[in-house]
Amino acid sequence: MITGIIMIIDPSAFLHLLTWLSPAFPTGAFAYSHGLEWAVGAGDVTDGESLRAWLADLLHHGGGRNDAILLRAAHQASANPMRLEEVAAIGAAIAPAAERRAETLTQGAAFAKAAAPWGGSVAAPLPVALGVLAARHGIGEDAAVIGYLHAFAANLVSAGVRLIPLGQSAGLAVLAALEQDLLAIAFESRGQDLDDLGGACFRADIAAMRHETQYTRLFRS
Repeated sequence: MITGIIMIIDPSAFLHLLTWLSPAFPTGAFAYSHGLEWAVGAGDVTDGESLRAWLADLLHHGGGRNDAILLRAAHQASANPMRLEEVAAIGAAIAPAAERRAETLTQGAAFAKAAAPWGGSVAAPLPVALGVLAARHGIGEDAAVIGYLHAFAANLVSAGVRLIPLGQSAGLAVLAALEQDLLAIAFESRGQDLDDLGGACFRADIAAMRHETQYTRLFRS
């Protein structure tokens, strides 16, 4: 059980965060599988347990961890344009494949546009765009990171349900099994900065690269 995270959040700000991270928020997240489509086709992910293991690795050693660090850095730099520009540039540069880069930049731009009723954000990698908007509305880093990671995992579980395919109940069981992983990444990212960015999720990176030339595709990444 992960402890040590205590969140105090204004109810109005909490509603903002729920809206921004809702599947209905028009970022186009449903169109991206983060390379999962290739992994299913290659036989790496075949059922609920292999999906859980694949996503746990992404969270701990791949995009999930890096996005948590980027979100925190953007949150802290929200009032410093030069620093924020650096965070956004690094967020785009560390993408290991063209589709991954397009995934985060396209969703980030869509997020910034859709967030206009709340004052808008910056067109940047998605975790950067969310981190800036959260800071502007007084939403703490922990709440924003946990919410973002949950949305990240839930979107990929949804992709897995469609691709493998899995039943909805099996998909929910995967998401439930990942809850402690989400909290662990949120907690660990508290003391990390841009120097800690990196990954060791090579099979997922290869999946993202090979998806670019996959013959039949339902997803954009």
